[in-house]
Amino acid sequence: MSLRQLFPVGADEPDLAALYAYPDGRWLRANMVSSADGAATLGGASAGLSFDTDRRVFALLRTLSDVILVGAATARAERYKPARPHELWRELRGEGSGRTLTPPIAVITARLDLDPDSPLITAAPPDARTIVITTARAPADRRADLARHADVIVAGDKAVDLEAAVGALAERGHRRMLTEGGPNLLAQLVAAGLMDELCLTLGPLMAGPGASRIVTGDPGTGPRPLTLAHVLEDDGFLLCRYTSKDH
Repeated sequence: MSLRQLFPVGADEPDLAALYAYPDGRWLRANMVSSADGAATLGGASAGLSFDTDRRVFALLRTLSDVILVGAATARAERYKPARPHELWRELRGEGSGRTLTPPIAVITARLDLDPDSPLITAAPPDARTIVITTARAPADRRADLARHADVIVAGDKAVDLEAAVGALAERGHRRMLTEGGPNLLAQLVAAGLMDELCLTLGPLMAGPGASRIVTGDPGTGPRPLTLAHVLEDDGFLLCRYTSKDH
């Protein structure tokens, strides 16, 4: 089946780059995938819930962003590596666009529990070095090891101050932010009032009990109302885009 726009009613071949364009100013977008019964993973990873069009939109959202924000647990579970040019929409990035070929990955980790020799740290290009966001109390020796190949930002004392972290990224020119989770990081961003937009793919699948939701951990400050911006459909999968009621 072909991709079609259900809401607002639109063309059968929607202009994805226009639909997902960032507004002006600082904006933090979350991109997640879920089964019909709310599971965020299958077998501990999100890949089993995705499909071709979802992966195409995933690549587009990365292409449009200035930085990709992810929690350390997700970076390990999903075996994160730096974004690569061939994975992105090349016509929207790189030469002539005034942007680097790839956006850097920014990893949130209070304890610096990252391998300083992993590809995520060592294989990033010089103009899009991986960014590690940690705390003042993180081990100094591990911070020094990571700083050999990554840019380290200190935001917070015992726990990462997400408002300070997002502010530091914006000060570096990374105003169009994309977070890919995981569920704990997304819950913290929502609780802090930092999430401006949620892109959620719903798959036609019952995953069954046991899997986590797209937000987990501290319940935060209660429900957050959202506004539905658009819905796309392809082969039973729904690609929904919501914005914060504040916007």
